[in-house]
Amino acid sequence: MSPAARPPACAHRADDVVRVADVHRVAVVAVPPVTAFDLTIPEIVFGSAELDGRPAYEVRVCTIEPGPVASTSSLQVIVPHGLEAIATADTVLVTGSASRADADERILTALRTAAERGARMASICTGAFVLAQAGLLDGHSATTYWVQAGALEHRFPKVRVLPQALFVDDGPVLTSAGLTAGIDLCLHMVRTDHGAAVANAVARLAALSAVRDGGQGQVLPTPVAAPDGSSLTATRAWALARLTEPLTLAALAAHAGVSVRTLNRRFQAETGTTPLQWLLTQRLEQARELLESTALPVDQVATRTGFVTPDSLRRHLLQRVGMTPRAYRAHFTRPTPRGKG
Repeated sequence: MSPAARPPACAHRADDVVRVADVHRVAVVAVPPVTAFDLTIPEIVFGSAELDGRPAYEVRVCTIEPGPVASTSSLQVIVPHGLEAIATADTVLVTGSASRADADERILTALRTAAERGARMASICTGAFVLAQAGLLDGHSATTYWVQAGALEHRFPKVRVLPQALFVDDGPVLTSAGLTAGIDLCLHMVRTDHGAAVANAVARLAALSAVRDGGQGQVLPTPVAAPDGSSLTATRAWALARLTEPLTLAALAAHAGVSVRTLNRRFQAETGTTPLQWLLTQRLEQARELLESTALPVDQVATRTGFVTPDSLRRHLLQRVGMTPRAYRAHFTRPTPRGKG
């Protein structure tokens, strides 16, 4: 079972989900020399999440000594907070770093302390090496940028490295591949905390792609664009407007004007997944939004999202998130704010 297909070990327990009452504190740990792009991802994603018109997260970027921090590029990075930000964080996220074997012990100690008190620990790209140095990935599945996956596996044999995964949610520890996979991981955490509707709103607001599954491969086997410059973007938009219909590979191929074989090849190249798996993900996302934001009976949710029967929706939702539709609705439906409704 892929990391995304199985339910995360702790993400969906009622006592672990962040509720609306409190702002979730996120400490982003800059371990020099840092990857500057990675540092921007948590602020973009978590900083765009709102609950009833107010921020859902408070993001603080921290390092050993506040001030200038060396980066892996020519950019100068200024970090405003010290490691005390980790002490009060609900989520601690280590971004990409070239310190793959020699991270400062003060950082490692702060990470261990946070993990011991129950903070959610995560990394983007080569930040996984820092978590591994702290011993926090021992016995867990994890991923990192595919170029460095072999080095992670060799240097830390107690870690089960999944080199092709976009991100891995293994209970209290989450890791991602590089660059855009870090966005996928952060959106996944928002969805875990507050549901699909909030995560999808963040993606739309920040002009990001919708959440991708962690089990998708990092490396695309062929170029994103077909040799003639064509794309399946229009076909995907056409399919999204017809999720209630029994869409088949033949129907998708006919719309795109290609053979089924060509459709599969181009779809995999452009999205990293198959047409049918992509359709399933889109239907599940829409079903989750309807369960969270409406009082529609489950059978109508199933019909409106192309699952046809409640049993089909139930089976796929259980497989993907470990919850039945009714349990999912009860878990993620937020109470109406006072003075509204």
